[in-house]
Amino acid sequence: MALITQRNLSRMGVANWQKATFDDLAERLTPPSDFPCTFSQNAFRRELLQFSFIDAPGERGFQTGARDLLQYIANCRQWDGRLDSAKPLLMVFSEQAANFDSLEQYQEFGWQALQSWHENDPTPWPGDVPKMPSKPFWSFCFGGVQLFVNMSAPLHKRRRSRNLGRHFTLVINPRERFDLVAGDTPEGERVRSKIRARSTAYDEVPHSPLLGRYQKGELEWIQYALSEGNLAKLSDCPFQMRD
Repeated sequence: MALITQRNLSRMGVANWQKATFDDLAERLTPPSDFPCTFSQNAFRRELLQFSFIDAPGERGFQTGARDLLQYIANCRQWDGRLDSAKPLLMVFSEQAANFDSLEQYQEFGWQALQSWHENDPTPWPGDVPKMPSKPFWSFCFGGVQLFVNMSAPLHKRRRSRNLGRHFTLVINPRERFDLVAGDTPEGERVRSKIRARSTAYDEVPHSPLLGRYQKGELEWIQYALSEGNLAKLSDCPFQMRD
């Protein structure tokens, strides 16, 4: 299945797992819900979300995801730079493709997807982006574009802002959009502070101290997948650059 728009998804008449994804999102992103990310709420209200649905397990599913991600990136190259026209990608995995007993297994699966895409990326890694996740200003790249990836899993019980429903979901945006709306500026600081305060109120745990500032050189990869609590010590990034 190619990319599907939010509007088309909302009009699906058949009750299936794809339609269930829309229902879960509507519950979280429609007022009076106090979901912390106001950008997500605005995108949902404007019907801007794009969806990739992955039903095949393992590498077959990752290949489908890579195809859809390339299509999404091609569409993003035509973006007019306005926040109210930016379209996030939600890559949603069926229970057949991703169904695990622990949050850690879901997140490991998410990193496996990124690793597979990297190893099969038809475009060279951008020359101005570090190749090691432990370095400042690293971010995941695919198709020559820097991306921010948010891993949301159904087993997030306390950190509810990372639970978008019954299916494992990768929320993907070009990283430049974050720099535009929440960059290293007074307005960007105001936006971040507001969202983090809302996260503390929405979740059953304070906002993660791992949520840093990319433009200040703080590590990016640790923000892709968050634990239920606020860990004091991190393991190494699972992502490895290909030779």
